[in-house]
Amino acid sequence: MSRFSVTAVKYGETTLPRRMVFADSAGDDTKVPISLVLYLIECNGKKILVDAGCDAMPGYDVQHHISPAEALTRCGVPPTDITDVILTHAHHDHIEAVHYFINANVHMSLPEYEKAIKRGLLPPNLHVSPFEQTRRIGEVCAVVWGGHSAGSLIVTFAHEGREYVISGDECYDRACLVERRPTGVSCNPRKSFDFVNTYSSDKYTVLLSHDGAILPGQNGYVKII
Repeated sequence: MSRFSVTAVKYGETTLPRRMVFADSAGDDTKVPISLVLYLIECNGKKILVDAGCDAMPGYDVQHHISPAEALTRCGVPPTDITDVILTHAHHDHIEAVHYFINANVHMSLPEYEKAIKRGLLPPNLHVSPFEQTRRIGEVCAVVWGGHSAGSLIVTFAHEGREYVISGDECYDRACLVERRPTGVSCNPRKSFDFVNTYSSDKYTVLLSHDGAILPGQNGYVKII
């Protein structure tokens, strides 16, 4: 049986106003803590990174921050070892540090690819392969969901009979799922509601890309599988 592992790699933390986290909290600027997390999936000889992270977040008060490349190196995987990067969407904090992964095949949806090209977010030497609906990389599947932004992705995989979902920014906080409260940052509110309604089911384990419960007050890594 091939080795399969998933590691949450945290490289910093910041806050979002509650109105961004929950659609029903318009006007509420109370700060909600979030983590800056990459997920490293190792299977079938591949090292797949979900999102690339960022070296800086202008306009945000970021704490305990290190380079995503340094965070990966600390958990034993230098950036040059990454074989594939799945970019859930083309927002700064998910894509800006993609330049570190020079040996990787980069996968993203066509709408997010077009947005990234227009904004100059993709270095010319990267191998980027956009797709329209789904892309399978080994045991992992990237699926266009399109709630948070036009081509935003989720990432799914199964392990030992359990279904896992990496949320990207379709969901910021565990309470979104527990209370079925969609995100406040959505280009398609119906799809955002569909996400929390679908993945609040006990059959799924949802891994949040900004899970504030991961290593609060520090950076580092946590083995999920």
